[in-house]
Order: sequence, then C-alpha cells, then structure tokens
Amino acid sequence: MISIEAENVKRFVDTGKIEKGMSEASDVLLSLMNREGAGSNMLGWLNLPDTPEDELDTIINAAKKIKDENDCLVVIGIGGSYLGARAAIEALPEEGSFPIVFAGNSLSPGYHDRLLSSLDGKRFAVCVISKSGTTTEPAIAFRLLRKRLIEQLGKEEASKKIIAITDAENGALKKMADSEGILSFAIPRDVGGRFSILSPVGLLPCAVAGIPIKEMIDGASSAIKQYTRGGEDNIMLRYALLRYILHNQGTAVEVLSTFHPELDLFCGWWKQLAGESEGKDGKGLFPASTVMTTDLHSLGQFLQDGSRNLLETFLVAERPRRDLTVPEDKENLDNLNYLAGRSLGEINRKAYEGTKAAHISGGIPVISLQTPSITPASIGELFIFFELSVAVTGRLLGVNPFNQPGVEEYKTRMFKLLGKPGI
Repeated sequence: MISIEAENVKRFVDTGKIEKGMSEASDVLLSLMNREGAGSNMLGWLNLPDTPEDELDTIINAAKKIKDENDCLVVIGIGGSYLGARAAIEALPEEGSFPIVFAGNSLSPGYHDRLLSSLDGKRFAVCVISKSGTTTEPAIAFRLLRKRLIEQLGKEEASKKIIAITDAENGALKKMADSEGILSFAIPRDVGGRFSILSPVGLLPCAVAGIPIKEMIDGASSAIKQYTRGGEDNIMLRYALLRYILHNQGTAVEVLSTFHPELDLFCGWWKQLAGESEGKDGKGLFPASTVMTTDLHSLGQFLQDGSRNLLETFLVAERPRRDLTVPEDKENLDNLNYLAGRSLGEINRKAYEGTKAAHISGGIPVISLQTPSITPASIGELFIFFELSVAVTGRLLGVNPFNQPGVEEYKTRMFKLLGKPGI
C-alpha cells in the first residue's frame, strides 16, 4: 500500500487546520460515495474496480486474438482516451512486449505521416476510442488508418481489424460499428475520459500490451476499500486536504516528481486528471511534473531556489523490480570506485533522499508518496488514489471535478477558423 510522509508541511500549515479539515474532507468523501453533489452523474468510475470476472475475460480474449493476428495495435484516442493506458504500459515494460502505437492525440501531419510509413508491410489492428466518434483529432487519425486498412484488405476485412470503444447506444462510432459488424466495447456513460483507465478504454490496450489486467484491477479494488473510509488514518484524504489548504494559502503549482523514468507518462496522466478536474473558476493548483535525476540538471535550480509558490510531491517506489550493480574499475579515472558493488537502486534512493532534504531546506512544502514497487497491482492502486484525491480536492475547492467547460473554448474558435458548418 501507499505510504505518505509530510512532516515538513507543518512548517507551512497550522496543525489545527489539518485536524479541522479532516472532518470536512471526510464529509466530502462520504458525499462522493453516496453519489451526491456536483457531478454526481459522473461517478461510475467508483464502480470500475468491481468489474465482473467474465467481462475481464472477454477483454483478455479479445486482446489475445489481436496479438495472434497482428504485428502491432494502433490505439486512437486523445486525453483520457489514451493517457491512462499509455501510462500503465510505459510503467510496466516487463509485463509484455507486444507493440502498441498511439495516434489521434495531435493534428501534426509529420507525426501521422511517420506513423503510416512505419506501418508499411505490417499487419496491424486499430482500436479507436471515442464516445461520440466525432472528436477532431482521433476522428482524423481514424479516417487515415481506416483508409489504409481498406486499401490493403478491402472494406469487409478491414472492419475485422477495427475495435471500437465507444458509447453503448449512440454516436457516429457506435453507428459505424453496428452497421459494419465492428467489434465494440462500451464506455460507461457515467465515466468521464480522465477517469476511464479501469474501463475497456484502458484495459483493452493494457491487455494487448501484456499487462495482467486482473492484477491491476485487484490493486484498484483494494485501494477503493482502503481509501474510501473516513478518518485520520486515510492518507488519501490527508493528501487531498493538504493540497487544498496550501492552495488557499497561496501555493499555485504542484510538481509531481519521480525518480523512475517509467512513471513519466503516469505523471502525464496525473497532469490531465488534476488540471481538468480542478482548474476552474480561477481555482486549482497548476499540475507540473519532473523526472529525476534528469530534471535536477534542468529544473532543479528552480525547485531549489526559484519562486516559493510550489508544492512538490515525490512519487517513489521503495524497491526496483530489477537492479544492477556498479562495477569496479582498476583505473578509477572517474573516482566512482566508492560506489563499486552498490546497486543502482540504492544510489537512486539516496539521490531521492538528498533531493528531498535539499528542497525542504530550500523552503517549499514537500510531500512524499511511496509505493513498495511498480507492479500491475500498485499501478491500479495509484490510479484510484489520485482519482479520489483530485475528486476530494476539487469538491473542497467548490468546483465540479467531473466536467471540463474550458476545453470547449479552443474547439469553438478552431472550428470557426476552419469554417465548420453550424459554428
């Protein structure tokens, strides 16, 4: 299970505020579990860790068929329709090596041209993820890739290479799937994109990649039981509350820092989750991330000595799943023999401990979240931990964590410039 260390935050937050706030945070959590309050019609993600075994087996069997018949899978989606799956796949490279390629998350012609060229001579399937089927970026990518499949195989056979993850009843993609006999999985109507990782949206690509999705679901299920209890010992509530209090005291940015490059895209998933859930009505912590020790040689100076309006949250694993040992060198020209025989895991850990101590001394609040190791179960737990925490923080801030009205502004302006009918 995740552990939290936030002793130094007491320098910035009065203990009385924390004690009083925990009661309020517990009430917010209870309202979520009772399906009450703003956005209560979009709380289906709380049920996803209880996905029945037979539904998971259906996803696993579809994934096996995709792997047996293809050289790679192209996953088309944007935002929550791909970030969660990509985060899990990058975090768990040991679990499988079946190639997953992501498309539909940009409008770059260069990217799509390189993608199509990379598929030359390959057997590939396409998993297109969209509730409506009309979101611009994934819809354009789907047109391009479907055209390629039809050119290679003909329309009927091309349909057998497409998997649609979409609304259960309505929308352009659902209509196409029904009319052409395309295999489809449903996105629950009460689950928003950024909370959809534990639905078919994330589970199918993960299963194709080789991740044991039942283990990931088990970790999420345990997390729901652990983090939906009110009380002082709920570390998820404590983390959510500290973020809220620091925000109200003038903290503007939360930096999620990890010493595990495989969690880089997990941090990317978190940035969308926090940004879209909390960034409303002039409120919310701006979510940023760093990957250490790489970014200590770029952003480290700012974190140590720049504007003091930051909260830094470290996300670390206690032990690596695999490790290496530093060899001895007789000449020792680099003066590293003092590290000979020691593991990279230990050295990386000391880098984290030293960085944490330095940043605390630099005068910013620091929270550490630690998981024992990066496994399918722990990734499932982390997904639930952060989903719950931003939901609680958002409710404490007085915003609806489950809508994203600001996203529509760029779309309206873009559509006007492109001359879309009816705009």
